[in-house]
Amino acid sequence: MYLSSLPDLPAGSVTGDMVGRQAGDTTIYLAQSGGHRMVRDRMDRADIEYDVYHPDRAEAARLAHVVRQHLLEQLPGREVAGALVLDVAEISIPRYYPDSTSREHMYGGEISIFYIEA
Repeated sequence: MYLSSLPDLPAGSVTGDMVGRQAGDTTIYLAQSGGHRMVRDRMDRADIEYDVYHPDRAEAARLAHVVRQHLLEQLPGREVAGALVLDVAEISIPRYYPDSTSREHMYGGEISIFYIEA
């Protein structure tokens, strides 16, 4: 995955599920929240939520904005996993959502990725 390869994000922190995660682990969790076919037989849109957990609130916010910057500014034009990313649009900026169970610091945002098969 694209984010997993970035040196300014903690190694092993990017994940698509929370299985085995311990409270206090720095985690960047990605989940598809929606999407649809934009152009018949050609372009798709995938909506992706990203949640950044960190023991320190300021660091959670900083990492969430690093993720946001990479997704919005660096991802368009790249080929990832057999898809060419045409554009990325922001649905919502990172906001503070403390985890309701563990009360960990978490910032989450959402983007739309517009892509075609490469």
